[in-house]
Amino acid sequence: MALLRTPTLDLDGILLADRGRLIALAKKRQDSARQKKPLEPLDKQLADALATARERLAARTHRHTAIAHPDFDDALPIAERRAEIADLIAINQVVILCGETGSGKTTQLPKICLELGRGIHGMIGCTQPRRIAARSLATRLAKELGAAGTHAVGYKIRFNDHTDDNTFVKVMTDGILLAETHSDHLLWKYDTLIIDEAHERSLNIDFLLGYVKQLLPKRRDLKVIITSATIDPQRFSRHFYDAPVIEVSGRTYPVEVRYRPEHFLDDAE
Repeated sequence: MALLRTPTLDLDGILLADRGRLIALAKKRQDSARQKKPLEPLDKQLADALATARERLAARTHRHTAIAHPDFDDALPIAERRAEIADLIAINQVVILCGETGSGKTTQLPKICLELGRGIHGMIGCTQPRRIAARSLATRLAKELGAAGTHAVGYKIRFNDHTDDNTFVKVMTDGILLAETHSDHLLWKYDTLIIDEAHERSLNIDFLLGYVKQLLPKRRDLKVIITSATIDPQRFSRHFYDAPVIEVSGRTYPVEVRYRPEHFLDDAE
């Protein structure tokens, strides 16, 4: 961590994805200095890499302005608690959102994070238990964000990756995120993680919850939001050091029950 305090390596103004490479360059420079090797080539390489990284962040920040103020559906129950949810995310590293089906938590949470300025230094990663759900959510978010959402929202499922450097919200299956931990141990690609439908307690989700818990002390800048149905959310809270829990009511629709006349049954026989 001493590398982060050196005046020649200011990591605040660069993308998270660029930090690993820059730290490696700075470490290589320190090793060369200890061995009394020439430092000019490494100094130039490090300066060029820092300049490029800052340009990438400036360009990404500019693109973020197009989606920084998304529209919200006031008819959804989550809209009533939007300000409270945003405040909790801003001041806590982990938030547990407990919402019934129809509350709007899946579609509105990424937009709340965008409004808070998340997604600039790294992507907002949203996990879904199934591939169809991941593709559907990405399509829905892109539509709600308007013209800018076409490139701002992407998805990644097995054998199919629709993300690039312009992606701010990445929707994926929980298995994809778990697989990415093998090559990106600190998940530098993301500044926010939304683990949706955590109450399903699949093997992938359980592994993710355990991995993210041990990752949090190493990534103080990472925000994590766990969403769950109303099934013992306090267990998730205790797992993440008594993280705050906020509950959002669901929305139901009237259902009319109709019975087929008996003569239909006679015809079937």
